[in-house]
Amino acid sequence: MDFVASPEQNIDKNVCIVGSELVENYTVYIIEMKVGDHRWTTKHRYSDFYDLHEKLTSQKKIDKHLLPPKKIIGKNSKSLVEKRQKELEVYLQTLLSRFPVTAPKVLSIFLHFHLYEINGITATLAEDLFHRGEQLLVAGEVFVLRPLQLYAITQQLKIAKPTCANGDAKTDLGHILDFACRLKYLKVPGTKGFVGTSNIEEQTLPFDLSVFKSLLQIEISDCISGQLKGLPLLKPSLATLSIHHSAASMKEILVPEAAEFAQWEPEGVDIDRSVTAIIPTWQMLTTLDMSCNSICYIDESVKLIPEVEFLDLSHNELSLVENLQHLYNLVHLDLSYNKLTVLEGVHTKLGNIKTLNLAGNQLETLCGLSKLYSLVNLDLSSNRLAQLDEIKHIGTLPCLEKLSLASNPVCIIPDYRTRVLAQFWDRAGEVSLDGTVTTEKELDTVEVLKAIQKAKEAKDRMANNEKKISDVPKQAEGGPKSSSSSCSLAAPPSSSPPLSCSVSSSQERSHCMRRFKMMSKALFKLLKQQLT
Repeated sequence: MDFVASPEQNIDKNVCIVGSELVENYTVYIIEMKVGDHRWTTKHRYSDFYDLHEKLTSQKKIDKHLLPPKKIIGKNSKSLVEKRQKELEVYLQTLLSRFPVTAPKVLSIFLHFHLYEINGITATLAEDLFHRGEQLLVAGEVFVLRPLQLYAITQQLKIAKPTCANGDAKTDLGHILDFACRLKYLKVPGTKGFVGTSNIEEQTLPFDLSVFKSLLQIEISDCISGQLKGLPLLKPSLATLSIHHSAASMKEILVPEAAEFAQWEPEGVDIDRSVTAIIPTWQMLTTLDMSCNSICYIDESVKLIPEVEFLDLSHNELSLVENLQHLYNLVHLDLSYNKLTVLEGVHTKLGNIKTLNLAGNQLETLCGLSKLYSLVNLDLSSNRLAQLDEIKHIGTLPCLEKLSLASNPVCIIPDYRTRVLAQFWDRAGEVSLDGTVTTEKELDTVEVLKAIQKAKEAKDRMANNEKKISDVPKQAEGGPKSSSSSCSLAAPPSSSPPLSCSVSSSQERSHCMRRFKMMSKALFKLLKQQLT
């Protein structure tokens, strides 16, 4: 629904005073302004009316007697207030009939046209850019335009009238168009609910972004994606795109044309099937931030952003990591605060990833991360990781430098830090855990844990060897008689050497076990000293 129609559509501007209220020792009149289907209110005391009238009489030659006269005695009496309310309403209606298309600046501000009506909004913005536009462009700062302002510009461009309807060159729409054509950084913060005192719902207003020819960066929030027009026309220059609280899918932002075509493919790829459209890619886009939306899956529209290096899909509804194999240049990925439970085969989709944020999901295992060999920073905080053995899946990653496991069940395990760091073996000193650099004391403890682990592995090997040796006689006894006969024929009839070997092996095993027990006691004593 349009906010306000063009003058050619003969939409009247109606004003009435709907009431009054006593504030301290003076009366305030409540003015309701209505344009088309939209309305807003503003409040003024009589002295505000008087100041307005003084300016209009000097600037626009308004009749001096049009405004009801001042009253000193009984000015707040009910009868006088009611009489004055009717007279002031007639006064405002007369002014609007005198200026049916474009109100003078003082009247526009008085009735809040500069906040809610398209002529007043664009005139105010144009005058501001007339004074500051060049300075803002040189400074290269982010410029903020609300959806209501963009809507007013879009509507003005549809109206067949001069760009300077009120005769004031400072308010010429051309100042806005020139500024928009050269602007590089734009922010469009919408609002939920009504704007100010009006019944205007800003997020429902359509606006066209095609007037921006040089944008490098744009951030849009709290707008309905279907109301964003001209976004694909920013492809030739846009490097950073941020959309928040506005989208239910990636496709509706990256390829809104998809709604018109049953089959489409990105420009520049080999096509082995019939398609109804070839869609140009976002060839300059390197950063895409679609955090804080309602996205449930990563769809095939990512094919259109092959140059993206930074992708933020945090605070959405994702349960799977998919289609990211099309992003060959992806280096930094944020999937925090989604609904991920498994990461199986994720290395096939994130081959060159360096920073991966998986905080705030529902992960219980890390088995899918063991082949992310280029990974440097990994955030796994606020998941459901409870077992230290899961750390082994990332303990061999050669480039990992920063790891966060905070707010996981595993953190309550005694000596959590050293036992996690021990999973990285010789690289323990290179890993920063939960934002804290590994200390020398921790490294000493890690060395003890490593020694204990090696001793345990040695014990297990000896136990396995002993089991194999003990299994040999059993196999011989249970073997075929013919085999036994063959062996007895082939072997010397002497039994002394085997007896000697058996005694020798038993003595060696006993000696090794004594050495292992002594080593274990020494290591545990050293570990206890390190921990205290």
